Amino acid sequence: MSTLYSTTVTAVGGRNGTVRSDDGLVDLQLSMPKTLGGKGGATNPEQLFAAGYAACFGNAVIHVTRNKEAKIRDNDVEVVATVGMEPNGAGGFGLTVALDVTLAGVDQATAEEILSEAHKACPYSNAVRGNIDVALSVKTR
Repeated sequence: MSTLYSTTVTAVGGRNGTVRSDDGLVDLQLSMPKTLGGKGGATNPEQLFAAGYAACFGNAVIHVTRNKEAKIRDNDVEVVATVGMEPNGAGGFGLTVALDVTLAGVDQATAEEILSEAHKACPYSNAVRGNIDVALSVKTR
């Protein structure tokens, strides 16, 4: 199998450091969230993961409808990703994920079918499957 795309991001200093992509488009300060005892005021890994997952899942929704009668276009899909962190019981931490999707132009039954197919196609969903439970919900507008 050939790689369709790859990118490289370097993190320096952990949660209170920086992240920078090899092309310089991502160049961000990081900060431990206040709720975890940090100073806040900058993004954190969970926000970045939530942003990536939401965008990728939205595109998966668009992708799985390309050859269907009910096509979802860019402005027809909104994904709100909530990523949490919790102790895993083994001295480490695990993530929780909820994806709340809103689709325009389809009925609820069709929206649920699209959501199921997108969850099978999305690279983020495939990466976390079996490791993170992803709570999915969909509504129509």
